[in-house]
Amino acid sequence: MSYSIYTDGGCSGNPGPGGWAYLILKDGKLILEKSGGEALTTNNKMELSAVISSLSFLYENGIREASLYTDSQYVKNGITNWIFSWKKNGWRTSQKGEVKNKEYWVKLDELNSKLNIEWNWVKGHAGLKWNERVDELTQLEIAKFR
Repeated sequence: MSYSIYTDGGCSGNPGPGGWAYLILKDGKLILEKSGGEALTTNNKMELSAVISSLSFLYENGIREASLYTDSQYVKNGITNWIFSWKKNGWRTSQKGEVKNKEYWVKLDELNSKLNIEWNWVKGHAGLKWNERVDELTQLEIAKFR
């Protein structure tokens, strides 16, 4: 069995009303779509929320391996590269500032350590079917706050 996850998050204004969404495919077939939002948030928080929610679903349902696709380089680079230095430096950036959204990164790191995730970046708004679908769900969530 092969699982794939597509995630997205966004805001109207930054900060502003935001939404996030994910979908899960099993052997190429859509098995779940989920989305949510907040009245006042940031784009990066929504991107992280989508990923955290999707990985929480996997973990809670005994699924330990998946390929995850995000159009957020912030998320992809953060979890596969930057987080190691952040943790080593007491959650400080290379410029000695506090890591933004630390509580989200801590949760994501915890989940990532329990799962075998293949992290993939995809170009947003490039016509990729499942990436376009999570973007659509994200926009529907944002619209609830307008």
